[in-house]
Amino acid sequence: MKCPYCGAADSKVVNSRGGDDGAAIRRRRECLSCARRFTTYERAQLEPLMVVKRGGLRQAFNPDKLLRGLRLASEKRPIPEATLRAFAYGFEDEVGAPEIESGEIGKRAMNFLRPLDDVAYIRFASVYREFDSLERFIEEIQGLKDQE
Repeated sequence: MKCPYCGAADSKVVNSRGGDDGAAIRRRRECLSCARRFTTYERAQLEPLMVVKRGGLRQAFNPDKLLRGLRLASEKRPIPEATLRAFAYGFEDEVGAPEIESGEIGKRAMNFLRPLDDVAYIRFASVYREFDSLERFIEEIQGLKDQE
């Protein structure tokens, strides 16, 4: 670590402790050349979850986008907002991989909604699976009935 006073590259750590509620490490250092002390902070830089789109394009995962889709599907349904938020904002940690395909996000969201509310599940599935006819709706609803 370079000394901010003399520019020397050598320093020793005098004291080290957590800072920023555990999000950083605060290190008190002493320059070996000029003997002055200075503080450095080390923070972990986490890579965002990358979403691989159908066309191969990659973009950073956005939990707000997932939450928006869940809200639309569950509009006027008895699903607490806190439940939707917990799923959307906990999704990245749950995946545990650097990348995920967009289709997998849809599958996981459908699996999340299914036990909560059939109507919200069907609404989400209709967009995710791109229902193009009344017959597709009926097939999906029949599948729900058969599983009960």
